[in-house]
Amino acid sequence: MPASEYCREIETYLCRKNDGHLIRVVGPSFDLVSRWANDGVPLKVAFRGIDRYFERYYSKGPRRRPVRIDFCEADVLDVFDEWRRAVGPAAHPAGNGDADHGAKEKKASMPAHLERVLLRLTNARAKGDLGAEADTVIDRLSHELDGARAQSGGIRGDARRALVDRLAALDRELVTIAAAARDIDRAALERDADEELADFKTRLTADNYTRARDAIVDRLLRERLGLPVISF
Repeated sequence: MPASEYCREIETYLCRKNDGHLIRVVGPSFDLVSRWANDGVPLKVAFRGIDRYFERYYSKGPRRRPVRIDFCEADVLDVFDEWRRAVGPAAHPAGNGDADHGAKEKKASMPAHLERVLLRLTNARAKGDLGAEADTVIDRLSHELDGARAQSGGIRGDARRALVDRLAALDRELVTIAAAARDIDRAALERDADEELADFKTRLTADNYTRARDAIVDRLLRERLGLPVISF
């Protein structure tokens, strides 16, 4: 997609998010969004980054002014980093000036990570999208994570590695629960994943494509249900 068309799509999406108030993507903003296009940021990935900024903006209370696309840059790049980790090296264009964004970002502490995970699990359960049958499992996950949070700040070495492994196992369990949630149209999620991977399909082997597609479907599933990534 040409950068000019990409920018128009972003501008249209931003207009909808701003309740119809048009904020033009021109000048430095056009240059910024053009870099996203040139760096291979899929439109839907950029949209999710914009959504993430708006969610945080709304959480602070009533909006006072329309949001400019420049404000969304960090969130768009964060979501793109997550997307690239799912897809793998084939999604990292050579010579990309922003390709090291993920390597430069500060790593959250484990206690802070677990705090956010517990909050999102609580919110997801309150929404009820997972179904009542998942409540017991989420209670157990939350109890175990709460215990991990109490000790994570002071553990080192083998004990820390064991905790990281346990968090990965809990994360896989959470995805299994999510996949069984009601009203989840997996075929629709797979179509969205195929759309995100369209520009990279020729660069990926069949096995890598399948792994990347599955990882993106899992991420879309989490987003649909408001679930956290437990792995650290």
